[in-house]
Amino acid sequence: MLSRCPHRIATATLIFLGSITSCRRDNPGPYDLVVAGGRVMDPESGLDAVRDLGIRGTSIAIISGSPLAGRDTLDARGLVVAPGFVDLHQHSFDSVSLMRKAQDGVTSAFEMEGGVRDVTSWYASLEDRSPINFGATVGHGALRAAAPDQPLNDSLLTQLTIALRRELAAGALGIGMILEETPGATPWEVLEVFRTAAAFSGARVHVHVRGTREPQYWSETEEVLAAALVSGAPLQIVHINSSYGEDAGRLLALVRASRARGLDVTVEAYPYTAGMTYIESPAFNAWRSWAPPRFARFEWPASGERLTRESFARHRQEGGLVIIHNNDEATIRSILSDSLVMVASDGLADSSGAHPRGAGTFAKVVGRYVREDSLLTLMGALAKATLLPVRALEGRAPAMHRKGRIQPTMDADLVVFDPAALADQATYREPRLPSVGIRHVVVNGTPVIRSGQPLPGARPGAAIRAQREP
Repeated sequence: MLSRCPHRIATATLIFLGSITSCRRDNPGPYDLVVAGGRVMDPESGLDAVRDLGIRGTSIAIISGSPLAGRDTLDARGLVVAPGFVDLHQHSFDSVSLMRKAQDGVTSAFEMEGGVRDVTSWYASLEDRSPINFGATVGHGALRAAAPDQPLNDSLLTQLTIALRRELAAGALGIGMILEETPGATPWEVLEVFRTAAAFSGARVHVHVRGTREPQYWSETEEVLAAALVSGAPLQIVHINSSYGEDAGRLLALVRASRARGLDVTVEAYPYTAGMTYIESPAFNAWRSWAPPRFARFEWPASGERLTRESFARHRQEGGLVIIHNNDEATIRSILSDSLVMVASDGLADSSGAHPRGAGTFAKVVGRYVREDSLLTLMGALAKATLLPVRALEGRAPAMHRKGRIQPTMDADLVVFDPAALADQATYREPRLPSVGIRHVVVNGTPVIRSGQPLPGARPGAAIRAQREP
């Protein structure tokens, strides 16, 4: 509520009525920053109107139907002003990758699937060095990386859960589990990990499910749904496009049924028909038994060659990222059109290669799939990129209550884009090309992209963590 304004009228009511959410007597200009004359769209309140935003410090102070004065101004006329995009699935946090995220409209990125081994050190490595906000889970696989193929005895499992609790108490946002790459983890271990998460309020388990083969399909899903049910820990099933493919519709039916019975289960996807991971991954340990056609799904990024049994063996020996063609466009469209599915990039890049999803995920969904394909409404696409991921995280991280929304007192994390031009440019051959159509990006009240150009010295990104416990 605008508690300082006469009559104490609720902000949400003013927004709904399209009125001026201002109180000039108590909120005089000039503001530190004004985003002027843009089409302001807020998925939570439904606001969709031309407004000026007045920003003080790191927060939105006012939303006004009249022009505002600012010490600095970003011209948003003819452009959309939306909450900054929130990416719950990003692996690469080097300076180049983080700026690519900003150029894709992302203002907060999180390492939630893989997680990190030492939460305190990871946060310290990015403090005052990131253009966007950042956070991480503790990684189940990172803590048992020495023997991913081996089951843990009772003593080692106890040590694992103690380490997980230590990192959760240090502020980890949840637990990340890549079960496809830790085949030694037993169903009992999975349940114990979920029970560990459940002891910490809001700590979600982000799971890359096992890669089962027929006739064992769906056992990988029953495993994590049962663990969530028994433990009470919230669950996120990651990149359902690559984990489930044409079976994603069945998965979404299971998720809806689970949610109807009170389970907190969420899902995510990225808008590309190919995935990417390391060719030396334990997920491919059985490669010698594969039929020849399966190898042709793999593409070596440096050369563009489709692999054979012989070339797969050679590249696996040297190691590196490999593209996996495992989907079709119709499947991707069906997944992304579902109201349950949030957008997350699975952004990954290193010296051996990169995937275009790390640079273009959000522009592709909010731009091309809205404008060219009419797959989503603009407000619906924005919700998938902002409000849905925020709601999945805010039960654990208090700071997320102020993200993903354009309302007074919320953090000034904003993306300003041209809806007629917003598009991804990155391809499998040139995966690091930045998106186009992003005009301005503001993080905690500070511009990091201005008039389409990155501002190299801008590092306003803040750590987003859970409250640390003794």
